[in-house]
Amino acid sequence: MNSARDERSAGAKERWSAEALISAVLRIGVTASLCLIVLGTLVSFVHHPSYLSDPQALRPLTKPGAAPRTLGEVATMVAEWQGQALVTLGLLLLLATPIARVALSIAIFTRERDRAFTIITAAVFCMLVLSFLLGAAGG
Repeated sequence: MNSARDERSAGAKERWSAEALISAVLRIGVTASLCLIVLGTLVSFVHHPSYLSDPQALRPLTKPGAAPRTLGEVATMVAEWQGQALVTLGLLLLLATPIARVALSIAIFTRERDRAFTIITAAVFCMLVLSFLLGAAGG
């Protein structure tokens, strides 16, 4: 009788730690994203103080194509400490956070030997990746 209770308790602890891990991934991803976006905004205003007082100075920043469009451009501009690239990196991290959560869920369900949820979550992950690939191919 005690062994059944111990097994349930161990399963509950494992489930809780899995939920805590997923929660941590989401919290860390969103927090890091927010920090990068705020930092990028501050860097932009420090490098271009005229943005604060002259709306015309903001035009080049807000026109289409002003932000980096490829990961290579983001990396190069982050290395140059450009605010737009830091904001873009923060937004990319914000997009990647739920994808990381789904990938982590696949690992957790696989570890728990929950075949049905592993398959469902893997299908969701494939759809997410496919949507990004199709989006990149289209434009």
